Amino acid sequence: MVSGSVPRLVVAAPSSGSGKTTVATGLMAAFAARGLAVSPHKVGPDYIDPGYHALATGRTGRNLDAYLCGPELIGPLFLNGARGCDIAVVEGVMGLYDGAAGEGELASTAQVARLLGAPVVLVVDASSQSRSVAALVHGFASWDPRVRVGGVILNKVASDRHEELLREALESAGVPVLGALRRVARVDTPSRHLGLVPVAERRADAVDAVAAMAEQVRSGCDLAALEALARSAGSLACEPWEPPPAVGGARRRVAVASGPAFTFSYAEHGELLTAAGAEVVPFDPLRDEQLPEGTGGLVVGGGFPEVYAPELSANERLRKEVAALAGSGAPVAAECAGLLYLCRALDGQPMCGVLDADARMGERLTLGYRDAVAVGDSSLAAAGTRMRAHEFHRTVIEPGAGAAPAWGVVAPARRVEGFVQQGVHASYLHTHWAAEPGVARRFVERCRTS
Repeated sequence: MVSGSVPRLVVAAPSSGSGKTTVATGLMAAFAARGLAVSPHKVGPDYIDPGYHALATGRTGRNLDAYLCGPELIGPLFLNGARGCDIAVVEGVMGLYDGAAGEGELASTAQVARLLGAPVVLVVDASSQSRSVAALVHGFASWDPRVRVGGVILNKVASDRHEELLREALESAGVPVLGALRRVARVDTPSRHLGLVPVAERRADAVDAVAAMAEQVRSGCDLAALEALARSAGSLACEPWEPPPAVGGARRRVAVASGPAFTFSYAEHGELLTAAGAEVVPFDPLRDEQLPEGTGGLVVGGGFPEVYAPELSANERLRKEVAALAGSGAPVAAECAGLLYLCRALDGQPMCGVLDADARMGERLTLGYRDAVAVGDSSLAAAGTRMRAHEFHRTVIEPGAGAAPAWGVVAPARRVEGFVQQGVHASYLHTHWAAEPGVARRFVERCRTS
């Protein structure tokens, strides 16, 4: 059992763009360089930042999303990820008190910090202010007495004189300054239409970027004070999350798409599949021309297939194998990028042709949390199963007639979405299976034995 008193910090900010990822990732790497086993976490549904966290720590980055999983699972999921670790660093999302739209504090960094009993380090973009920083920090520190802002890291500081003015102003705010960072261009990471470019697509450059983040944090922050602040967190009154075990039965082989085109997956999904009796075998649709031998089920998660459409299309042998597997009735779970891969075509490039639908890049970003219910029975969920989800894409699907939907979206607006066809469950909605472990068990039970 992991100790509920694992030292921990939450890295937050007044708003997006303040430097949370730079500070959190650099702090993780700096602690790891001091010989600490660091548990990396990210508030919210984001898949990309955890890849940089994993690079910094050598451990799988994990998400803590109170909307997708429910507030009651935040502590247990955190403790599961923190097994065997000396310290944990949790990167926040958006501004400290920003949560799911119309849901109050739900899914906010502040809520997660409170549920974890963790002190908050506030990263402030100081590039266009001096004395006003004290009013800003005072407001965030006093807004909710249940959230403990234990220190400030000043980011994008222009000069020694600028830093001096900021520190003088903050002396009256009652929150210690634990670091001051200059702007360093090398730390910036490239972005595109859905955020940062994933580590899998730029590993060598990402290694350099993480090293630069670590050096900036080491040189500009008081690591001893930050570690002491982390150790001030109390115990959590919960047990670590455990995936429910399978009850007998033969082992099934589940192929899971990976590689640069399919990087979006929550760590708990693989653990749930394994616990349900699956042998999880990753493969890369950009390189591998065949599914793993003995594949009885297929999971194709999210990512950026639109970036790799020509390469995915060129791998005709694998596309045909995927189509044959789906046509046999084997279970196939596809989310977002996986949905696009199963279509007839993506931006005119032939895909697997499993679904009677075509996909293309659109002009509008679709983004937000969703409340959904399974419209009918499928390989993933029984009719009536309710799950919360996240939608994040800039593509559109043009389906053929008569497609059976996967989900009925209840909120924020009612509509049906996705496809159910034989054993295929394909949807734009990203779900976190820890919230409903039965979906992994149901999926594995329908896989063919190898």
